[in-house]
Amino acid sequence: MSTTNQQTLGAPISFSGKGLHTGVRVNMTVRPADPDTGIVFRRIDLEGQPVIPASCDNVVDTSRGTTIEVGGNRVSTIEHIVSALWALGVDNACIDIDAPETPILDGSAREYAEAIARTGTVEQPAERKYYHVTEKMVYTIPEKGVAIILYPDDDFSVSVHVDYNSKVIGNQYATFSPGDDYATKIAPCRTFVFLHELEPLMKMNLIKGGDLDNAIVVVENQVPDEQMAHLKKLFNKPDIEIRAGYLSSQELYCNNELARHKLLDLLGDFALLGVRIKGRVWATRPGHYANTEFMKQLKRTIRKEGEKPRYQYDCRKPALYDINAIRRMLPHRPPFLLVDRIFHCDANSVAGIKNVTMNEPFFVGHFPEEPVMPGVLIVEAMAQCSGIMVLNNVPDPENYSTYFMKIDNVKFKRKVVPGDTLQFEIHLLEPIRRGVALVEAKAFVGETLACEAVLMAQVVKNKTPKND
Repeated sequence: MSTTNQQTLGAPISFSGKGLHTGVRVNMTVRPADPDTGIVFRRIDLEGQPVIPASCDNVVDTSRGTTIEVGGNRVSTIEHIVSALWALGVDNACIDIDAPETPILDGSAREYAEAIARTGTVEQPAERKYYHVTEKMVYTIPEKGVAIILYPDDDFSVSVHVDYNSKVIGNQYATFSPGDDYATKIAPCRTFVFLHELEPLMKMNLIKGGDLDNAIVVVENQVPDEQMAHLKKLFNKPDIEIRAGYLSSQELYCNNELARHKLLDLLGDFALLGVRIKGRVWATRPGHYANTEFMKQLKRTIRKEGEKPRYQYDCRKPALYDINAIRRMLPHRPPFLLVDRIFHCDANSVAGIKNVTMNEPFFVGHFPEEPVMPGVLIVEAMAQCSGIMVLNNVPDPENYSTYFMKIDNVKFKRKVVPGDTLQFEIHLLEPIRRGVALVEAKAFVGETLACEAVLMAQVVKNKTPKND
């Protein structure tokens, strides 16, 4: 995955099969999707065809697979298809499904990986999103011997250690490093279950679609003839036998297939973060619960880091655009010109400053005894910064104006008062089309987020030239 841009599928790919736990027949089609869609499921069998994003925020059950839900609408056992898409470079896909569970197929991600390879991927005009790990992060469940540790690194890699105190499985290790072929090394590895877990799962009305064609059964102890006869009848396979501690109709794919399958699952669960990770993972006895809880923890960290400025303002350095340059670009004039300085600007982002003083005219009435900058003016100031970014590449910006089309998700986190310096940071969310810009806007006081919003505006040529 050398590309720095997002990718989607070259064409739709379809699958049919039974759900592992429900046993129902499932039809599923994975379709190309627009940039920044992420991986989403669409329940086409339900009224309104509700969409359920594959996000760790939407995980509601991890007992025997990863289940996501939005508004009471669920999709279960999503980890194999999501693992294949994400590991093979697909950032955006819409998965149409007519049942509450994905097809288990042969218990691995092999068919998914083969279909993705056949149809190929298409590069999209949007940058891929990464989270660069800067310090060691740890998630543990000590009583279960579970540990997932994430270290800083320039690339993404995973090492998995499996130890269930099993004389059959023993200690197994699996790795996935840059340059490894997921389709041949990880995708063919099947799900597994211990023999002593079968009866309880059946009593829970689960694994209705499970059989020896889509799962490996680990047999720890000697099986009496009566139980073996029951198993042959249960799986409708009169010729099955136990080989080296495994009840399976096929030979193992490799001697560490179980560890590789745990790695397959981990890749699918980690994809629910929604951004790609640049870091090194060490996981001991990982499972869906630990994987997704760690992603929730990591997402909280990313959100917290996202509430700090990305750009460092240094008042000693010359401005990129001073107030006179800003006046030449924007039609606004005092007392409604709310940006004093721009210190960073490129095609996709801009950062500027507003020095808030007691001389601002709005403090006369807002409020005389408790001066507070009106929130609507903070939003307006962020919009003016956005206008500078958009007009930066226009040869005659003085002849254009930007007009609000929509304001979403406005949040005010801190009062802005006389003496504060507001730092605005604006980031383009998608390429500008037909003069319409969609941006994420944030305003900080120091390192504290004061306001954030998603703004949409349109660039329009002025009917008459601007006069200073």
